[in-house]
Amino acid sequence: MNPRLLSLVGLILASLSTGSVAQTSQDNERLREGLKKFPAADTNKDGILTMEEARAFMARAGGKEKSKPKTPINPNATKPDYSDVVYGPDERNVLDFWKAKSDKPTPLVVFIHGDKKLEDMLQSGVSCASINYRFLPSAPVQDILRDCARAVQFLRSKAGEWNIDKTRVAAVGGSAGAGTSLWLSSRDDLAEPKATDPVLRESTRLTCAGLLSTQATYDMMRWPDFLGDPQPGFFSESEVPMFYGLTSLKDLNSPAGQKVRRECDMLAWLSKEDAPLFIDNSQDVPKPTNRNKWLHCTQHARTVKRQCRAVGVECVLLQDETATKPSLTDFLRKHLLVEGQ
Repeated sequence: MNPRLLSLVGLILASLSTGSVAQTSQDNERLREGLKKFPAADTNKDGILTMEEARAFMARAGGKEKSKPKTPINPNATKPDYSDVVYGPDERNVLDFWKAKSDKPTPLVVFIHGDKKLEDMLQSGVSCASINYRFLPSAPVQDILRDCARAVQFLRSKAGEWNIDKTRVAAVGGSAGAGTSLWLSSRDDLAEPKATDPVLRESTRLTCAGLLSTQATYDMMRWPDFLGDPQPGFFSESEVPMFYGLTSLKDLNSPAGQKVRRECDMLAWLSKEDAPLFIDNSQDVPKPTNRNKWLHCTQHARTVKRQCRAVGVECVLLQDETATKPSLTDFLRKHLLVEGQ
């Protein structure tokens, strides 16, 4: 979907999610912004954008919110033993599972975006899963993170059937998948021992995590502390609150907004009990000069590493290794206690 059109999707979803009674650009800030970006959406040319006009414009432009197809795994990779297994209520809450050959329960690596190490893990006797989840703006980031937590819980609930050792579970991801893996590794356990849903009784904690081009925290209000102020064009004013399903910058600083930001703040959650981390943020630049670098540069990784050092968590940052560069595969094998390591 066109990025600018995607921002209008966010404007509409955010307006709907808050139950706002404002339905035109005259009294709704987000529709005002939509009118500025998409003047053609004002079909009757009266200078006012209504919610109905915005929805109709999206439909004409092909922007009607649709279910996105499942992200395909590498077509050259081994076919999964179980495909499109449902782990939650949304149609994107599905996963694939590859069962390593072993007479004993095997470790598990959960891939969140990407499967480059899939074959290496299977050959090492490690089972693998690749998960799908909701995307922005169909759900706010805090709910997307919970999707991934539930996927980990679901996989643990299948330990007996799928021959998984639930005490040895890692996550690996790129970009948003890396940030999600960091959140899972740092977030206090979400297990609910008395839950009626047996999946929710399982742990969300990880044994270790591999982060490729990670973000340091999903409390984006903290980013200027280690990245400097964003340059024009990095983000629109509406994009940051939309990230959390909120409608304005003022909402971000409200008690509710602060609670949501704290839930998504991996730096704040990090503590000495957390899993070892392997980080590879290859965009090693003194200062981000575009949106991609702003999202993925090494300053994110070094901020995580500093916090890990402060609380006592093992953290390998590939860009800071001066001797022989360690590999993610070896890191995973070591911490998952794969035989032969």
